[in-house]
Amino acid sequence: MALFGLFGKAKKENLNKGLEKTKESVFKKLARAVVGKSKVDDEVLDNLEEVLITSDVGVETTVRIIERIEERVQRDKYMGVEELNRVLKEEIVALLKENTVNEADLFELPANGQPYVVMVVGVNGVGKTTTIGKLAYKFKEAGKKVVLGAADTFRAAAVDQLVIWAERVGVPIVKQAMGADPASVAYDTLNKAKADGADVVIIDTAGRLHNKINLMNELTKIKNVMKKVLPDAPNEVLLVLDGSTGQNAYEQARQFTLATEVNALAITKLDGTAKGGVVIGISDQFKIPVKYIGIGEKIEDLQVFNREEFVDSLFS
Repeated sequence: MALFGLFGKAKKENLNKGLEKTKESVFKKLARAVVGKSKVDDEVLDNLEEVLITSDVGVETTVRIIERIEERVQRDKYMGVEELNRVLKEEIVALLKENTVNEADLFELPANGQPYVVMVVGVNGVGKTTTIGKLAYKFKEAGKKVVLGAADTFRAAAVDQLVIWAERVGVPIVKQAMGADPASVAYDTLNKAKADGADVVIIDTAGRLHNKINLMNELTKIKNVMKKVLPDAPNEVLLVLDGSTGQNAYEQARQFTLATEVNALAITKLDGTAKGGVVIGISDQFKIPVKYIGIGEKIEDLQVFNREEFVDSLFS
């Protein structure tokens, strides 16, 4: 049984609403791509390629999608433009399935009696601390005992914000003085979680990308210190990206995947942008599963990413 349950009707409605700007933009472009056409031909495919690229799906992923549709056109001999939406949805879902692990496996906590440790990384301003707060709420709602660690000790605002979220959600938080060693905070957090019998630990880290080597060294040090308490920690390195930045999110993903072993993604702020296609491209290009998407301000607006529902909301 997946940790966060099934994708309900209310969640789907929220997803539809959150992706409205992207959907409206995509549909206007798709309508122009097929205007005056009855069947999918080379010109329609060229137009479709432009639609996907300008919707921030990314060049490499777009080429893959177009090639798959071309194969279907050749195989079926004839494809009417009215079928294009259905085929587009099917091929994008298939592409995303190939590049991620089994969805159900993403949300099962290991039954080994040890806390499940999530280290959260990402630049300042992407919604990292807010995502941690909302994630803590999700785990608590699922009946899990959660501890937060404020290891972004370089910004007082980051610690203060995380404290507010901890109080709002009703979970304990471990923090130290400004400028303290982030690895020391992580160490204390894991020891508290272990002593208290916590199920989940979520560690915030500094959102800096000023120097790749420094970033790599800092994150590696935090991970090594955590392993002294729990040898498997961190179980998850969650990279938070701002979906509204479009192509800039790709660059951040590139930098952080070079700096540390990211194995999960959260893409935020999709409700205020027409750049929702970035989810498809990043998932495909980095071969890292998107676990969560942010589609609004409310505490429940961090949703578990469901490929089929997401693509259906974009292209229906």
